[in-house]
Amino acid sequence: MKASPARPVPTLSSAAKAALAWAHGARFLTTAAKLDQLPVEELPEIAFVGRSNAGKSSAINALAQQKRLAFASRTPGRTQHINLFAVGPKDAPDTLFADLPGYGYAAVERAAKLRWQEVMADYLRVRRPLHGLVLMVDSRLGFTELDQRLLDLVAPRIVNGEVRLLVLLTKSDKLNRREAQAALDAGQQVLAGVSTEESDVGITLFSALNKHSLGDVAEVVHGWTHPTAP
Repeated sequence: MKASPARPVPTLSSAAKAALAWAHGARFLTTAAKLDQLPVEELPEIAFVGRSNAGKSSAINALAQQKRLAFASRTPGRTQHINLFAVGPKDAPDTLFADLPGYGYAAVERAAKLRWQEVMADYLRVRRPLHGLVLMVDSRLGFTELDQRLLDLVAPRIVNGEVRLLVLLTKSDKLNRREAQAALDAGQQVLAGVSTEESDVGITLFSALNKHSLGDVAEVVHGWTHPTAP
């Protein structure tokens, strides 16, 4: 998906409507504190990750069109588990959404931070079913040092096309057009390091509040696990 500046919400295409209907069926499956507690099944996983308070839970809820699928705590950084949601037909799900703990919140105990850094690093580096990564970046802040570290961690899998990447510049409703374009330009510069002929990398402005780019995001994520015939 090519990057584009803020614009009026377009009429949804039939593909976007189908993708949103698919995402709407997301339901809680299980929670895990360690990688070995995750299911061994081979359903493709799409992971959602971002700094605490970057709007990750709001983005997941907007994509699924559910108010409390992903718990948005008033205390950022409180989530301490990987939460999995099954997506697809009720009797035969075809994809799992993985909600990873937010990172970078100062109030979280150091020991918990270190433990979750290790768990998330292992998940991003070696979790075989990981098929795509949706990285939430606050559009007003851009890529922070912690966002860059996470990107560097998973970069080898992105570069060789093993894992797809979509960056959502969240809270774009708080930007004017000039600021939105500047955020996109800066983000594209960061992603140049993982954009290769083999990789599938995208970036877009996103707002869970006014649903900007929601249909496009749903279509991209759905396409990762439901490729169309050439």
